[in-house]
Amino acid sequence: MKTFGLGASRRTVRRAANHSGTRPAAAHSAYQAPVATPPAQAPHSPPALPSTTTADHRAQIVEAMISELAPQLFMSLRRSDQRARGEQYLRGLLYADGRKSIRNMAGVVGGAGTEQSLHHFISESTWNWAPMRSALARYAEQMVQPKAWVVQSMPIQKAGEQSAGIDRRFVPELGHSVHGQHSFGLWMASEAMSAPVNWRLYLSPSWLQDEEKRRRADIPDWVDEESPGECATASALEVLAWGGVERRPVVLPSRDFVSSAVLSRFHAAGVPVMARMRAMDQLRVADTAMPGYGAGPIPVSDMLQHVRGLRRPVEWLDPSSGTPVVRSTLVAGIRVELPQPRRSPSGPQQWMLMGEWTNRNGPPSELWLTDLTTTSLDGLMRLAKLSRRTAFDSADTGERAGLRDFAGRSFKGWHRHLTLSSAAHSVAIGADHAAGRTRAESSSGTPSANRPQRQTD
Repeated sequence: MKTFGLGASRRTVRRAANHSGTRPAAAHSAYQAPVATPPAQAPHSPPALPSTTTADHRAQIVEAMISELAPQLFMSLRRSDQRARGEQYLRGLLYADGRKSIRNMAGVVGGAGTEQSLHHFISESTWNWAPMRSALARYAEQMVQPKAWVVQSMPIQKAGEQSAGIDRRFVPELGHSVHGQHSFGLWMASEAMSAPVNWRLYLSPSWLQDEEKRRRADIPDWVDEESPGECATASALEVLAWGGVERRPVVLPSRDFVSSAVLSRFHAAGVPVMARMRAMDQLRVADTAMPGYGAGPIPVSDMLQHVRGLRRPVEWLDPSSGTPVVRSTLVAGIRVELPQPRRSPSGPQQWMLMGEWTNRNGPPSELWLTDLTTTSLDGLMRLAKLSRRTAFDSADTGERAGLRDFAGRSFKGWHRHLTLSSAAHSVAIGADHAAGRTRAESSSGTPSANRPQRQTD
């Protein structure tokens, strides 16, 4: 992060054949016109699992969810053969074992003769992925019932130099550099589950300023240069521009791309934000009763060390082990301001800096900055920890749904694959959730896998 200096039920849905055009401008630029979308669907939940839980019964749930989602997802495809290919690709992502290559998926859904048609559907067709993502966002909102949107960084390690966006870049979450593609996904998240609904592929100047590389990767002319922070921000603001979904606070768990400019852009859009900080980032103390007021910008870790005596325990749900665990950690908060070159006529905007201590005798282990200054520390901590939900679901369900498995070179193919892989993720996690819920309801007591365990750090 840059230093803060001056700077479902089994409903039958009628298939439609509306087509919203072939230029997916809203899918990669926050400054393009929003894509028109149909009205939001009524709330629903995944289909109920039969009382005897087996793999066959889970497959029935998956098929019921595909039957519910597919008409909404593929509504913008004008031809019936395109909609059929879309369903084949979706089923291939859900049923193929191992890596979700087109060859493996074709072997599950139609044999060798299907491989070429699926390749053409993803990499060479002209369909617009933006309306499809908009439909997926409305579906996922009703299924997930999100408390926040999480912008999750997703590096995709790859060999070679030909795939769109391939570059070498340091990834703070991993602690080392990765050769491959670097992307940002917008996830709708609750404590129970999360699902991705939008993606941005970061393209460095070395890609966008090289006409030959753009041509080989089929990067459209309308794709402009943007920083990683702008790329991450746009992944969230695009969803807001689609309409049909409720505005939620945005959680930014990566320290890599957060800056004053990123926070200001969310604030200007009227979107509450919660961003992870680095210990050396500098802010101003805004509370006149707190140590450091009037001292100018100081490191946030030092600022929180001065309010250690205000710490109190806060409970939150940790899903990162697979079995939810209720944890308790010490938390304290202090009102702060962003350093600005000059003050606005209305005065500085106030933020809340929150610190978390897993070791009561050490420095804060996590630092978060938010403009949700009227929300309790308990509520802020639960929002921040939704990033653990998305990280777990990405590594578990997302990997099974093929989020990192597109092997082609095409920029457009990457976006289309990620769109359908995100849909497969929603189906898979919805079916898993329904299966777990039914097991709990049909047993004499809630199994340990579904009842949060309590652990105090």
